[in-house]
Amino acid sequence: MKEMVINGIRVRPGQSLNIEIAIARLPTHTLIDLPVFIRSSSTPGPTVLICGGVHGDEINGIVTVKRMLEENIFQPIKGTLIFIPLVNVYGFLSNSRTFPDGRDLNRSFPGNNKGSLASQIAQILTNEIIPQIDYGIDFHTGGRMLSNYPQIRVDFRDDKGLELAEAFGANFTVNSMHIDKSFRKEAFKNNKHILVFEGGESMRLDDQVIQEGIAGTGRLLKYLGMISGSYPLKKTHKIEESRWVRAKVSGIFNASVSLGDEVKKGQMLAKISDPYGQVKVPIKASASGFVIGINNLPVVNAGDALVHIGKSQSKI
Repeated sequence: MKEMVINGIRVRPGQSLNIEIAIARLPTHTLIDLPVFIRSSSTPGPTVLICGGVHGDEINGIVTVKRMLEENIFQPIKGTLIFIPLVNVYGFLSNSRTFPDGRDLNRSFPGNNKGSLASQIAQILTNEIIPQIDYGIDFHTGGRMLSNYPQIRVDFRDDKGLELAEAFGANFTVNSMHIDKSFRKEAFKNNKHILVFEGGESMRLDDQVIQEGIAGTGRLLKYLGMISGSYPLKKTHKIEESRWVRAKVSGIFNASVSLGDEVKKGQMLAKISDPYGQVKVPIKASASGFVIGINNLPVVNAGDALVHIGKSQSKI
């Protein structure tokens, strides 16, 4: 097992170090750091990144990683765990998905040290973190007022990624192509495999989702031979494709299904009504599958995404 160097600091096998990578300064000249927590064993094994908060308003993911770190859930280990609970400090401070200039960190890779702030941080992750790891789990949530049922996003053409997703054992494993300039794609280009976990809604904490994230991480680490303990394998629904059912009209949205429900084509999913009780428009499933995402906003406009239906081909 080789030592690693992050931000010029050498981390030897068996060491546990907290490294703060200077990013930039706020307009007040307050220094902003990116804290990286290294937990290394002298026993050889893989190096796995566990991170959250690439989007600063996705608090569920931040708390999931924080809880693993502060409670030492996965000790003792073989190999090395790298924890970064909060990647996008700027977004976290402003309750925002993006950086102050509106740029999305997860569309800024591989980054540029002379580019935007998001691009500069992307370059830090590309140069300092990706070369050190074998695998990773990147924790995300749905958007504002959009909840996701716990799921792993992975490109089904990536055999190793799909193998890792099956080991993680989320409720659903969703086929998701690598997105250009994303953290996951940049890692894949460097022959590293990062799973994207989606669960819950931004700006809200969901303890069930947090527990699912921790349990899945435990199953994956055990599969990789890094930990012992009771983490029995869990079957996951394999979602080949998915599609949002959208609002045909504007009005008050009242769903009749819940996250995780299995639905049939033509089944009633919701109704949209006007504020006066004169109009009621049914919303029906366009295909059979599972509800993997849902809009929690009660007032919607025509064209808004309402219910995310995933078509399951098998359970693995």
